[in-house]
Amino acid sequence: MNLVDFSQSSISILPPLVALSLAILTRRVLLSLGIGILIGALLLTDFSLSHTVSYLREKVEGLFIDGGSINTWNMSIVAFLLLLGMTTALLTLSGGTRAFALWAQTKIKSKRGAKLLAAFLGVFIFVDDYFNSLAVGSISRPVTDRFYVSRSKLAYILDSTAAPMCVLMPASSWGAYIITVVGGILISHGVTEYSALSAFIQLAPMNFYAVFALLMVFVVAWFQLDVGLMKKHEVQASHARGFDKEEIHAEAKDLNDELEIEESENGKVGDLIIPILVLVAATLFFMIFTGYQSLQADGKAFSILGAFESTNVGASLCYGGLLGLFSALVAVGRQAIPVKQILHALWIGAKSMFGAILILFFAWTIGSIISDMATGKFLSTLVQGNINPVWLPVILFLLAGIMAFSTGTSWGTFGIMLPIAGDLAAATEISLILPMLGAVLAGSVFGDHCSPISDTTILSSTGARCNHIDHVSTQLPYALSVALVAAVGFTVLGMTNSLAVSFVAATVAFLLVCVCLGWIAKRPLKGA
Repeated sequence: MNLVDFSQSSISILPPLVALSLAILTRRVLLSLGIGILIGALLLTDFSLSHTVSYLREKVEGLFIDGGSINTWNMSIVAFLLLLGMTTALLTLSGGTRAFALWAQTKIKSKRGAKLLAAFLGVFIFVDDYFNSLAVGSISRPVTDRFYVSRSKLAYILDSTAAPMCVLMPASSWGAYIITVVGGILISHGVTEYSALSAFIQLAPMNFYAVFALLMVFVVAWFQLDVGLMKKHEVQASHARGFDKEEIHAEAKDLNDELEIEESENGKVGDLIIPILVLVAATLFFMIFTGYQSLQADGKAFSILGAFESTNVGASLCYGGLLGLFSALVAVGRQAIPVKQILHALWIGAKSMFGAILILFFAWTIGSIISDMATGKFLSTLVQGNINPVWLPVILFLLAGIMAFSTGTSWGTFGIMLPIAGDLAAATEISLILPMLGAVLAGSVFGDHCSPISDTTILSSTGARCNHIDHVSTQLPYALSVALVAAVGFTVLGMTNSLAVSFVAATVAFLLVCVCLGWIAKRPLKGA
């Protein structure tokens, strides 16, 4: 069917604008994306109901069927998310998190060590942000309580290692989602210099907020950079001479309440560590192996970088996910846990991913509609002659931050802002497409961190058993400080299009921010 051309019309911004506005007002991402999709379809088909239905059916079918056969790319990502959910549920069922927590309590000897344990675990358990916040919280909380680390500090550590780490790693639920969206954007704009995976790998160091948020966690933990309300909470924790023992024992239930799974008391440390190592190692192996097969089929010489650029990401994630799930099943089977209980855990784990999968489907659809509406081409006419393209990365970083803060979701922001960033880059300066995409990724995580309605922020409070508003208010100074560092990095990146130069600039800004925080931390607490 013939679609209406909106490349020169302000109407082209209506679907994403409506989706964004409704998401801010209602905080219901799926509803907002759905209305944006419907409006876009009506506009493109000139309000013909029959054509609108046909157009939407074609878009939805395209999510599952491509060229008369199964859309293996989309379906493999969905399968990986389901496998990941089931694996995390089995890790809980096996008692691996409980065993690791008990082991850690015998090895950690200082307050600094307790904080660093939580930070390192947050980096290690990167497969999914939900699992990260809940699992690391349940493992670390008894240890940090023992050394009088405030719950607010633990919640900050959880929140600032969960999403930032997941957004940087391809073998995670976030990585899989971003790779698919970015891959579609590259294809739609004819960018062939790199594959979806190699683009993701190049985007990782450009995500200045995620990189420096992780570094800030370790700096705060090591140097005790407690500022604002965080300092007040840390002082109160140190004066408490410990926490309520009955409360701590009650919290030994770990993930039971959140995941409705009864945790085994016979788990071992390896029941947590081995499946995660298997998942990561197997995924990396299959990425290299499928890349090797592609290179061999094309008659090209093998190289690690070439293998990653030619790899079958979806298949590799699925194979790695299957082996990770099998490893977790072995850990559960070793304890002779009833089959009914295992099946229940698998269902709970798969169900926990349904919301993410729905957002993914809606994001794929509205991204396709934004492309058909030529939204980026119209926005570029506003930019040309008015805004120098070098400022677009930092502007997109701020806009994505505002949207993620208002909606409480990084993934919803990815779905709306990434296609717009791709269209803007294609219509203004295509060489800035990766910096612009990286700016959206960074801004989304920043806004998500600051938002009191963010699911990851809420889960971090839950994992630390911290008052939610206390967590939001104590984390805000650190999030804003890192956002300033990221803004410097994206400003320089837009001006120079050099990752090395911009990273150096961001590093200098980070060091200056740390010095300022150190000076503030040394000041006496008001009212103390």
